Amino acid sequence: MPYRSEDFLPLPISPAEQKFQNPYVTARGEERARVDFKAYQTLWFNTGTLCNLTCRNCYIESSPRNDRLVYLSCDDVRTFLDEADGIKDRPIEIGFTGGEPFMNPDFLEILGETLSRGYRVLVLTNAMRPMQRLKERLAAINWRYPGQLGVRVSLDHFEPSGHEDLRGPGSWQPTIDGLMWLVASRFNVSVAGRTVWGKSDGEMRGGYARLFGDLQLDIDVDDRCKLVLFPEMQETDDVPEISVGCWEKLGVNPSDMMCASSRMVVRRKGSDQATVVACTLLAYEEAFELGTTLDEARGSIRLNHRYCARFCVLGGASCSASK
Repeated sequence: MPYRSEDFLPLPISPAEQKFQNPYVTARGEERARVDFKAYQTLWFNTGTLCNLTCRNCYIESSPRNDRLVYLSCDDVRTFLDEADGIKDRPIEIGFTGGEPFMNPDFLEILGETLSRGYRVLVLTNAMRPMQRLKERLAAINWRYPGQLGVRVSLDHFEPSGHEDLRGPGSWQPTIDGLMWLVASRFNVSVAGRTVWGKSDGEMRGGYARLFGDLQLDIDVDDRCKLVLFPEMQETDDVPEISVGCWEKLGVNPSDMMCASSRMVVRRKGSDQATVVACTLLAYEEAFELGTTLDEARGSIRLNHRYCARFCVLGGASCSASK
């Protein structure tokens, strides 16, 4: 959609709080970048924002008390899988995030339903008690659907002090125990770390390599799908806005952004149905809510949020199992 003169903000260059206000125009008066939807590759489900931890810098503020996104039921998920089964661009991958997915009482039923349809599945988890109490049933599911189920464990740093700085005291060893059990049980395992400490990519990967060597875990730290290092984001950060001209300047292709090929299903507290949003990171933003069906959610996305710039365009990150 072309921008109009009335869409311009009054200040040509605004302070940080004036950015990301207008969906069509940046604070500098430039046409805001957008991402056109290509086709479904990954369909995400947020199983609910309740979590057993309250982590510092959690992207969507999950905690034992945050139920702004309530638990999805198996019927909720089944409705969208039925639609996904019938579209020409049937998703290659189904992802589950939270909160902590294994806290959702329907989650193993949801997992079985999804795998039974032949989808490749990725589950994001902290691998702690909510997952470990379901070990036997989870192992049986993995055995029944060999090669389909991937589990990505959040291990924020390669040292206990760094991990527990973000996740809280006592969070390191249960996560390590869960990670080691997953590898020993022949799950397809990957690890997600954070980059808040200002270390280089090489330093971070070297640290994880030493840890995995000590634990005798066969995880290739140089494979960016096996060890994912997510950029850090804060609501108060002064992040550059992305204009149309930035694509060429940065050497970035808009088709490579997550919102060109993925969407996420959520259910807001008090809502009578689940809806589709543009991104795993923008679960609460009504401006990024796209409808109640996958077909309705195919529209273009204006990059009118600091996470669009920091995580995807400048950070080059993706939540998918492949990039």
